[in-house]
Amino acid sequence: MTASMVEVRVHGRGGQGVQVGCQILAGAFFRAGRQVQAFAAYGGERRGAPVTGFVRADDSPIRLRCDIERPRYALVLDPTMLDGGTLVADVPSGGTVVLNSAGTPAVTPPQGVRLIVVDATGIAGRAGLGPIVSTALLGAFAQATGLVSLEGLLAAVQEGSPARRGENLEACAAGYHAAAGATAAPASA
Repeated sequence: MTASMVEVRVHGRGGQGVQVGCQILAGAFFRAGRQVQAFAAYGGERRGAPVTGFVRADDSPIRLRCDIERPRYALVLDPTMLDGGTLVADVPSGGTVVLNSAGTPAVTPPQGVRLIVVDATGIAGRAGLGPIVSTALLGAFAQATGLVSLEGLLAAVQEGSPARRGENLEACAAGYHAAAGATAAPASA
């Protein structure tokens, strides 16, 4: 792993847009001139099954071909998967977790990890996307990390959304703006 490499792990359930979300995020990094890699791991092909997606971006070609064990950034599309924080316990100090939750989450992030909470389910519902919360959370990720611009991300959503482009663009922008005032547990390491 190089010093310029960014690693993002996305947790969600089948039907929430984990895989497409990873491809869209990779597209935004690519538009910013970076080399990218995006893939997902899942078991049964059914809605509601746990899905984990991975995105790497770097300034140089990416030679790693493995899952991301200690991501600096994690997105959690379904807060019921947190298991009290076990799901994100491997995010190192200085990292960021972007969480979809309408209320106060029952999780304490690892010391030094910033927790950004956005109601992506509410945003997706208002945009007409139903359970597809990935684009709203990607917008929140862009705001929280500054790693990709909103403009670049919206262009990637426009290009990568398999359906409901207008609704996904709306949700992405709303997620971005919601994260500006989102609950954050400050890094304290």
